[in-house]
Amino acid sequence: MRKGNKEKSGSTVGREIERKFLVKNMSWKDNAEGTLYRQGYLSLDPDRAVRVRIAGDGAHITIKSRISELVRREFEYSIPVADAEEMLRELCQNFLVIKKRYRVECGSHVWEIDEFEGENAGLVVAEVELSAADEAVELPDWVGKEITGDTKYLNMCLCKLPFSWWKRK
Repeated sequence: MRKGNKEKSGSTVGREIERKFLVKNMSWKDNAEGTLYRQGYLSLDPDRAVRVRIAGDGAHITIKSRISELVRREFEYSIPVADAEEMLRELCQNFLVIKKRYRVECGSHVWEIDEFEGENAGLVVAEVELSAADEAVELPDWVGKEITGDTKYLNMCLCKLPFSWWKRK
């Protein structure tokens, strides 16, 4: 769910304002259906990331640039799944990020919960998109520690240093 303008070219252009949290229990998961995501990065620059993602039966290429800790500029374009498959296989750097994403409504917000697989198995992160950086949000009881400013939880960083490796360092 992106805040921004949908253009005729099939792109979504706008700003993404979100807060991220660890998930402390799985009570949110009752009756939730997830979508499998596979994604990789063509650029791992934290200020200008380029991501390729296959989600369900669709694929996108996304360019993100950091404006602040909470806000990112985002440009997203639909691409053929076959092209995305080849990019993930041949062009992406380091590990792919594999996860199931669930969308859960709580109060006036829709939360996206990512349950990671593969090298990041065991990590569950919830994020909520906001319309303004100072927007108030009610935290569900399954939400734990806020990790919004902790870059090691960014998907881009999880492909370089996966969650399963954290205990090794």
